[in-house]
Amino acid sequence: MPMHEKERVKKILEFLKQEYPDAGTRLHFSNRLELLVAVVLSAQSTDEQVNKVTPELFSRFNSAQELAAMDLEELEELIRGVGLYKNKARHIKGLAEKIAADYDGEMPGTFEELLKLPGVGRKSANVMLSVGFDQPGLGVDTHVKRVTRRLGITSGKTSTQIEKDLKRVIPISLWSDSHHLLIAHGRTVCQARKPRCGNCILAALCHRCEA
Repeated sequence: MPMHEKERVKKILEFLKQEYPDAGTRLHFSNRLELLVAVVLSAQSTDEQVNKVTPELFSRFNSAQELAAMDLEELEELIRGVGLYKNKARHIKGLAEKIAADYDGEMPGTFEELLKLPGVGRKSANVMLSVGFDQPGLGVDTHVKRVTRRLGITSGKTSTQIEKDLKRVIPISLWSDSHHLLIAHGRTVCQARKPRCGNCILAALCHRCEA
């Protein structure tokens, strides 16, 4: 990737940092297990929807062992307010069982081990590393995918390819911040149906605006 592209991406991130100095996760949690459960619940659901169901859910367990022991139907009822709740209930129960059985109740702290947990894909594993362990991670969700494709940083069609392209041009020290900044911009300006290009601080650096 040409050096000038890395410089363009650096400028994009600098502008975004100025615009969204407090960008970060909106999910509510108090420990790594709660974070992982919230991240799994957030797939195809808004953080606001997740935050409505997690207080009651989190009050029902204090460990992976207790979560694993919950009745599946009870778990489904507790998370009914989010999309795909039946699948997510099975994933949550399954990941709790695996953490309890294989990791003595402690959250695994590597990308490879996180991917072994039910319901945990590359995005969720990256978020866990970044937010849960303060390690470099760059998760690609629908906002990151949309914003970076419009900006011309990637032409990748899959989340895996986009993640690879982004990590090629973004310094590892900025992976975590980049994830939150791109999401913030996707939510507020670079929206899916009606992007507010006229109010975008990145217009001069955006391939979509140039087109």
